Amino acid sequence: MDSSSKSEEFYNKLRSQLYETSSWPTEYLYKFIVKSNSEKLAKLEAIFDNMGAVINTVESKNGNYTSVSVNLLMRDPSSVIEKYKEVAEKIEGVISL
Repeated sequence: MDSSSKSEEFYNKLRSQLYETSSWPTEYLYKFIVKSNSEKLAKLEAIFDNMGAVINTVESKNGNYTSVSVNLLMRDPSSVIEKYKEVAEKIEGVISL
């Protein structure tokens, strides 16, 4: 099984879990970790720009990584997954939690 089919399997499972555990639309909290880099942080913030997102960042103790929390109202599980995919596609080395 290649990595793209593994990731689709993951997203399908996530979509099912989101439908089962929440009533939509709902507030959703994204959490990401990126290397501390102003360009990467700006790209991440731009992905959620003009959506009413509340974005909080916390730099690691050594300043090498930044934790980013994004809280916003999402209409359905598919829109949640679209954002995860967009972040993964546009920001190299991002870790989604």
